[in-house]
Amino acid sequence: MTRANASPDLSDLDWAKGGGLLPAIVQHWLSGEVLMLGYMNAEALAETRRSGHVTFYSRSRQRLWTKGESSGHVLELKSVRIDCDADTLLVQAAPHGPTCHEGTSSCFGESAAVRPPLGFLAELDALVARRHAERPAGSYTTGLFDGGIRRIAQKVGEEGVETALAAVAQDDAALLGEAADLVFHLTVALHARGLGLAQVATVLAERHAERAR
Repeated sequence: MTRANASPDLSDLDWAKGGGLLPAIVQHWLSGEVLMLGYMNAEALAETRRSGHVTFYSRSRQRLWTKGESSGHVLELKSVRIDCDADTLLVQAAPHGPTCHEGTSSCFGESAAVRPPLGFLAELDALVARRHAERPAGSYTTGLFDGGIRRIAQKVGEEGVETALAAVAQDDAALLGEAADLVFHLTVALHARGLGLAQVATVLAERHAERAR
């Protein structure tokens, strides 16, 4: 598990401001979706870092509680960051199941309403990764993986041509539909090679940084 910046210097945190508790905003580490808000004391933060599962201090129960300790829907720690005033924590995590007890991915409502507009690409990437690993019967994506990389590459080529043609000769709805097909099949091709959209985003970011110098 990657834990970039997952070990903040506790001496920098202003525990006194909140009476020993700090608000902890939990964000999906890939999509950027805000999942929930909880509170941590020093012990909860230490347990989060030790176990790799996000742990809070329950103000109502007056004890530590690990998210998912009863449901199994844990939040796998990816990183912890401190805000500029050292009195709020930003926890980035990978959710294992819905975060909210009401069954939604976010405690702030359905994911489509609260995630960033491009956040679904992270969900798509994760779904394709699961299809590659699990190969459920009857899945179109499973059929693509079973057909091999050459067949997948052929589909990417076909969708690329159809997207180009739609850009020139069809309306916006057609272009968006073809572009969606292209992105999906490209994602499948990446995972067939052991890669993913996050790595493509990294390359784009690196190129941007180089050109901005």
